[in-house]
Amino acid sequence: MTSVVLRVKLIFPEKLIREPIIARLVKEHNVVPNIRRASVEGTEGWIICELSGTTDAIEESLKWLRELGISVDLLGDMVES
Repeated sequence: MTSVVLRVKLIFPEKLIREPIIARLVKEHNVVPNIRRASVEGTEGWIICELSGTTDAIEESLKWLRELGISVDLLGDMVES
């Protein structure tokens, strides 16, 4: 399987900023995040990260994040590694 890397910005609503979303991303979706920048405030948090994994794993993880209510902004194209 081909591994790809996708840079994204994830914006978390207040109800999710204390949840272990990144840990679940790794464990349940087999995607490895490389956190480049992050900020958590009282009502919102955001992370800019590079997600590594198979194309299918990354696509499924992005769908799951959106279903949770996390805003996903794509910051670059997928790059094969």
